[in-house]
Amino acid sequence: MANFGDFQLQIYLQGMLQGTRPEITTDLARLESQAAGTLSAEAMGYIVPSAGNGATARANLAAFDRWRLVPRMLRGSTERDLSCTILGTAMPAPVLVAPIGVQTLAHPEGELAVSRAADTLGITYTHSTQASHAIEQIEAKSKWYQLYYPTDRDVCLSLLQRAKASGYGVLVVTLDTGTIGWRPADLDRGFLPFLKGEGLANYFSDPAFQSKLAKPIEEDPGAAVMQWAQMFPNVGLSWDDLGFLRDNWDGPIVLKGITAVEDAKLAAEHGFEGLVVSNHGGRQVDGAIAALDALPAIAEAVGEQMTVLFDSGVRTGADAAKALALGAKAVLLGRPLLYGLALAGQAGVEHVLRCFLAELDLTLALSGYANHRELNRDSVVRA
Repeated sequence: MANFGDFQLQIYLQGMLQGTRPEITTDLARLESQAAGTLSAEAMGYIVPSAGNGATARANLAAFDRWRLVPRMLRGSTERDLSCTILGTAMPAPVLVAPIGVQTLAHPEGELAVSRAADTLGITYTHSTQASHAIEQIEAKSKWYQLYYPTDRDVCLSLLQRAKASGYGVLVVTLDTGTIGWRPADLDRGFLPFLKGEGLANYFSDPAFQSKLAKPIEEDPGAAVMQWAQMFPNVGLSWDDLGFLRDNWDGPIVLKGITAVEDAKLAAEHGFEGLVVSNHGGRQVDGAIAALDALPAIAEAVGEQMTVLFDSGVRTGADAAKALALGAKAVLLGRPLLYGLALAGQAGVEHVLRCFLAELDLTLALSGYANHRELNRDSVVRA
């Protein structure tokens, strides 16, 4: 396909000539309701809801509705170029797979299927510390590693070394999850997958972690879970602690979870290469600022010094175009990929990615842009 948007012609041709319709919706905003028929109640309760009464998650979606694209006429291009280089990583489009934990809740292959799907399209995959498959099992050509900074520095150093040895190019440090937010959907079910050992593959396969156990994990898995529980909550993490990461990671470091301009400036002062404007999809602090509302001021404050990325509330290609117009260099896509994973495994994730890229490409074309780099604050208005 010459352009990502040509995927829609493929769908039309298959429908008209072969009578074949997509099994998964192409309306990415409806993926959640379609996946609800496949996911277990526990999986839906963990993946979909957010902190408290969901006010932050609703604010994320409402923020996208408040911003409107302003299409320009008679200046389009037959061919679009969405390629870019983000922190030294070449990408076919300004889209990455967000770090998502415990993906086996959606499908047995979890991260393996998602990373293969991303690799098929050349999209950069970000591997979560809370994954159901270990660092070394991800064979994607383009991959970043997301770190939840543990309280145990031996384990932290080991995770960094393993990620570097396995070819992960950029370190993404999540700052907004020093502990788990108040999530009633999980609490009402008494469901936390980590306490069953799910999503702890990176820890359980780690030699530094294993060295701190009295018995091998297979002999006493409960003790291993409790060992993890002692090092995951890290609410006392400070800016001073981040120097350890700089000393032990020789590539770009991105700080994820920034919504305050003051924190963005501190990140720049501390010499970090990038940040992700994110509120964790609303999963951490109820009643917090929508991530998209935080983006413009942060991009204006540090966009010349750092690479500003964005996630939280992104569902469609039009959403991505708005975030790019407001200052993000690329967006991270999360929950929609899990819905695709639940519906059809790797093929489902590929479908969602192709739809997302096609919609982004067509949104640009119909708005008068040959590439996403031409988007700017004049491309959108606040409704």
